[in-house]
Amino acid sequence: MQAIQQKLATGPAQLTGLLHTPDENAHQKRLPAIIIVPGGGYTHIPVAQAETLALAFAGHGYQAFYLEYTLIGDQQPLGLAPVYDLGRAIQLIHQNTAAWHIDPNHITPVGFSVGGHIVALYNDYWQTELPSRLQVPATELAVANVILSYPVINPVYGYPTEASTLAKWTTQPTELAADAYVNAHNRPTFIWATADDPLVPATNALAYAQAFAQQRLPYELHLFNHGPHGLALANSQTAWKPDADLPHAAHWLELALEWLKALD
Repeated sequence: MQAIQQKLATGPAQLTGLLHTPDENAHQKRLPAIIIVPGGGYTHIPVAQAETLALAFAGHGYQAFYLEYTLIGDQQPLGLAPVYDLGRAIQLIHQNTAAWHIDPNHITPVGFSVGGHIVALYNDYWQTELPSRLQVPATELAVANVILSYPVINPVYGYPTEASTLAKWTTQPTELAADAYVNAHNRPTFIWATADDPLVPATNALAYAQAFAQQRLPYELHLFNHGPHGLALANSQTAWKPDADLPHAAHWLELALEWLKALD
């Protein structure tokens, strides 16, 4: 497996890839790609967890990446800067599909917590706003589908709780309301969360799913009965306390992989 790192534009954002060399004897010469967009409250990037998540997908035959994006320590208010970072990362992947043995029709961003916020907003804006903002053709921003893991969706649904924190995020909270901008260009979306998440209420995931349902867009929602915030793989690899090793919630990865396969 080859590891690569690429800086994005002139800011702090960086894309790291964990890439297979395709088996010469295999029928499939170009592989699907996933991009892990980790959480961290917009204050930090849990790199070790992001790498573990990327490796989990790599073990199932994906060219796997993770994104380190702009944080509030880099820029205030943050605005849509992390969404732009994801757009530049996806453009870079499109530009290197041949060199990196990637099927350009099977690129999936996978967001966790505020990383899910970034991915949900990207899903809303990739066709309508980002091409002009980034001066990039929409074809170089296209993704096949989206996975959201215990996502932040809209600041009015309980996270963040402090007005001072939200002020570091944006001066226009409505632009960060991902459920309000769902449109016909949104890609099929897999959403999972836990019903008793104490940090990011499940209302967030439900609101995004409801927006898809109202517009009759394809989505799949799994709301597990129990689990703390930040489950990641929900197994011993990523459990940050005993109650974060949850075999039931850990089924999300298998379910997501099955969902991705069904969309092929």
